[in-house]
Amino acid sequence: MKNYEIQEQDIFLSGHTGCPGCGIPLSVRYILNTMGPNTVGVIPPSCMGPVMGAQPYSAMRIPIFHTPLESSAISATGIKRALRARGKDDTHVIALAGDGGTYDIGMQSLSSVAEHNEDIIYFCMDNEGYMNTGTQKSSSTPHYAYTTSTPAGKPTRKKNMAEIMVAHQIPYFATANIGYLDDLVAKVQKAKNMRGMRMIIILAPCIEGWGFPDNDAATMCRLAVHTGVFPLYEVEGGYKYTINHGSQGVPVSEYLSRQVRYRHLTPEQVETIQQEVDRGWWRLQKMAELFSA
Repeated sequence: MKNYEIQEQDIFLSGHTGCPGCGIPLSVRYILNTMGPNTVGVIPPSCMGPVMGAQPYSAMRIPIFHTPLESSAISATGIKRALRARGKDDTHVIALAGDGGTYDIGMQSLSSVAEHNEDIIYFCMDNEGYMNTGTQKSSSTPHYAYTTSTPAGKPTRKKNMAEIMVAHQIPYFATANIGYLDDLVAKVQKAKNMRGMRMIIILAPCIEGWGFPDNDAATMCRLAVHTGVFPLYEVEGGYKYTINHGSQGVPVSEYLSRQVRYRHLTPEQVETIQQEVDRGWWRLQKMAELFSA
């Protein structure tokens, strides 16, 4: 285990009402301490609501704007433009959304903001489902995973939001998780120092929705990387791929077997997922090789 040091700025405080052991509060703690106090946050309905804290209190010592589920990206854009009009262009505006409000309901406004290259940083806390409302499936839910709306397992694959956003040729896109906190901080800092539309998808294992012990969130994140299920990489300008951490050859079954949502899988389904992961990892490596060449 590696010990991580963080320069606390008392921006994310104790007293949030997120689930014990959830990785989202830890992610937010590192994000906000890296972004600093001169930041405005936009939060749609999601697990970020409980992490924010129970009204009328707040666990975040920055201004927070609560927006409808479908409009977090465009709301952040409006706030940034208003700040710029008031001569406060140095204030950062971030969106802290879930996968439901990103992959599904907020996709239209997110695509528009990316197309216009608006000057915001969009963080997606990807717990692969509508976990805040009872574990329904989203288009981020992986193939064959159990949810209450797919009790026999989701019949379709997870939407590749990474490549959708990269196709917009935004200045910066990255993946991160709490299994590699130094990598997370480095990417937030890099995004902070850039202009234009920047997006970071953070894998956020859900204890209830995925079904694993409440002290295993970081372990699940590292396994997702080591198996190639969720490699950590960044793409600049839509072309420059850099792989930070990826598959170490660990069988995907090591990752699946630790989660209740996959306990119904047949050996054939596990093999199908393994092949899908292998193809995705191969493709990512080829994209990185293509740029270096």
